Amino acid sequence: MWKDFFYFSKAQRIGIIILVILIFLASIANYFLPFYFPKTENIKSDFLSEVTNFKKSLVSRDSLRLAQWQIQNEERQRQFQEKYAQFPDSKPYDKVPKYSLFKFDPNKLDSIGFLQLGLKSFIASNIIRFRNKGGLFRNNDDFAKVYGLMPEKFKELEPYISIQDVPIVKPESKQSELKKDVMVDLNSADTSLLMQVKGIGRGYAKGIVRFRNETGGFVSVDQLAEIYGMRPEIYERIRAFCFVNLDLVKKIRVNYATVDKLNMHPYISFYQAKAMYELRRKKGKLKQISELNVIDEFTPELILKIAPYLSFD
Repeated sequence: MWKDFFYFSKAQRIGIIILVILIFLASIANYFLPFYFPKTENIKSDFLSEVTNFKKSLVSRDSLRLAQWQIQNEERQRQFQEKYAQFPDSKPYDKVPKYSLFKFDPNKLDSIGFLQLGLKSFIASNIIRFRNKGGLFRNNDDFAKVYGLMPEKFKELEPYISIQDVPIVKPESKQSELKKDVMVDLNSADTSLLMQVKGIGRGYAKGIVRFRNETGGFVSVDQLAEIYGMRPEIYERIRAFCFVNLDLVKKIRVNYATVDKLNMHPYISFYQAKAMYELRRKKGKLKQISELNVIDEFTPELILKIAPYLSFD
């Protein structure tokens, strides 16, 4: 039984022999290679020492540069102090200026007073600018909102703030701002006059003028409902204050107008303008609106709608 585990074929035996030989050769090579290839520890140590020396040189350069900068800075400070000391009333620049605290009304104190309280000049300027624009400090919290005023400084000044009674200004009644009811002619009023009617804003006023220019004028107040964006409640509100002057309506001379001219009117399509033009060519001249009844493109409702805009002279 055990022979089955230790039995090798001829090819396997040759392979085992070759493997043993290779292992033997590898062991011999491992033993003799150090004699032919010396260790590189010295090379590595030399490289590492050079890297260390380079880092030290960088550190020394930074230290030298920092030392030079400190020397230059000290020299500049010394020169500044010598120059500053030439003024007889001057104080050392690094000392905090003295100030005094006293009761004050931020709505009345001038800029010099704010400086005496220890506030910086730009903060005093902000306060004066705020007051010049009509601003008032009604309580201590309003003064705390001054731009640039630190919470610590406000806490120091708060016990000394004494604001006198500030009159309360009531807002003007909105009733005075309401528009007055006026009557306007839709065929002559400009946008400014139209906006005098309560309910007509700038958008509606421009829409009315645009509709008037495109159609030639209003022939009925009811046409206000055709204005783009007109809401029913606005229409009901403004129609009572509008009227139309029919003498100002610009009419189209049917017997002389081109197809493009007829088609420019918003109530007349291209095909209707073409049919009207062809009818005029056949008959020579149109004399009245009823002649358009023979054209299929024109319904009785449309003829009635466009009649005020057509002239047959």
